[in-house]
Amino acid sequence: MAPLLQLLWLLTLLPIVALSPVSAKPWVDDEQAWNLSSQELLAPARFALEMYNYGRAAGTRAVLGAVRGRVLRAGRGSLFSLEATLEEPTCNDPQVCLLPEPKKTVLCSFEVLEELKEHLLLRRDCSPVNGKVTEYRNETSFHSFLPLLDKDPLPQDFSVKMAPLFKDFMTTYNRTYESREEAQWRLTVFARNMIRAQKIQALDRGTAQYGITKFSDLTEEEFHALYLNPLLQKEAGGKMSLAKPINDPAPPEWDWRKKGAVTEVKDQGMCGSCWAFSVTGNVEGQWFLNRGTLLSLSEQELLDCDKVDKACMGGLPSNAYTAIKNLGGLETEDDYGYQGHVQTCNFSAQMAKVYINDSVELSRNENKIAAWLAQKGPISVAINAFGMQFYRHGIAHPFRPLCSPWFIDHAVLLVGYGNRSNIPYWAIKNSWGSDWGEEGYYYLYRGSGACGVNTMASSAVVN
Repeated sequence: MAPLLQLLWLLTLLPIVALSPVSAKPWVDDEQAWNLSSQELLAPARFALEMYNYGRAAGTRAVLGAVRGRVLRAGRGSLFSLEATLEEPTCNDPQVCLLPEPKKTVLCSFEVLEELKEHLLLRRDCSPVNGKVTEYRNETSFHSFLPLLDKDPLPQDFSVKMAPLFKDFMTTYNRTYESREEAQWRLTVFARNMIRAQKIQALDRGTAQYGITKFSDLTEEEFHALYLNPLLQKEAGGKMSLAKPINDPAPPEWDWRKKGAVTEVKDQGMCGSCWAFSVTGNVEGQWFLNRGTLLSLSEQELLDCDKVDKACMGGLPSNAYTAIKNLGGLETEDDYGYQGHVQTCNFSAQMAKVYINDSVELSRNENKIAAWLAQKGPISVAINAFGMQFYRHGIAHPFRPLCSPWFIDHAVLLVGYGNRSNIPYWAIKNSWGSDWGEEGYYYLYRGSGACGVNTMASSAVVN
């Protein structure tokens, strides 16, 4: 990565990850319903207050009034949701405020991540109030934490400094925009994404590198709408029988790509059809292992003919298996090519080249998943795609609360596993083209249920 970009990222991070104590102030925990003592709130609240006051001169800093909070603990970390009233001092200094300002009370919501006694501010949302700490408003939506960073003002001239990198991005990914105004807007989005990518980098405990990708000019909302699959969170598909467990232990490593069971990386385009690619990838492997022929199968058939799922609006692997069985099989990619949008079903049973007999759900134990994969073939899984918008290479290992297994939104294909520098990983075939990640592949930490990789593992059955 360019040294200039690394330097700019580090400069933008300094006021966020810097940690030093502030003077002790009276602390109030006014509602026991929040289940936290004032002592538990002390460290994260002090940190949030220091970040609020960062860069202010003495005599202009706010002080804490009342505070309360909730916490979610996972592994070695804790995620604090705080509400606090801050007392802003009277301002009479013309160099600080244009007009004299009276003392006022501000209500702030903070999200503070604490791990190994270090802190990171994920959210700061403040507005003037009458001094009363009101009802807590944000329950458990972890996807809302980092997006709120986008509301922070960009460092002065940061977009200007990002312009050369943005120009290189446009050239690399052949981007054009309809107007100068749109190009300027995309530059602003790109600059914010550079800050966001570095914050994700700071939270990752693996070897993954995050930065510029072909999605770097998209807002998070656009990326989620165009490339992810919200229906996976519902898990409302048909029930599958449990697969028979594999009694043999998993080999130390395995890779079906080296054994001819995996087709080339495909590209779903701007369509939330990852569920179809995950399932066809699994069926391709099953057909190869049981019939000896590797065929690239049609995802478009599922978009058009699976009437239970929602095509580009998302779907579930369990429903897709049922559709393939009921339709009578899958045509090949050559015969029924991918268009990236729903159209009239054009399936012909006479053209179908493969069929499936059934589908099964796999264990949530990752050792058992590995043993099944090594013996039976690539596996359809679903994951939380946190950070994947900016993933470049390496083994991703996000902090668990930010990549919660309860927020599954992307279906992919497990094709192997192993270790790099003694770090265990899953090798995952994605469907965003070979110009993303490691030639289209994503590597995720193995052994801790990272990003919910073990929560929705399944496979077709070919007899």
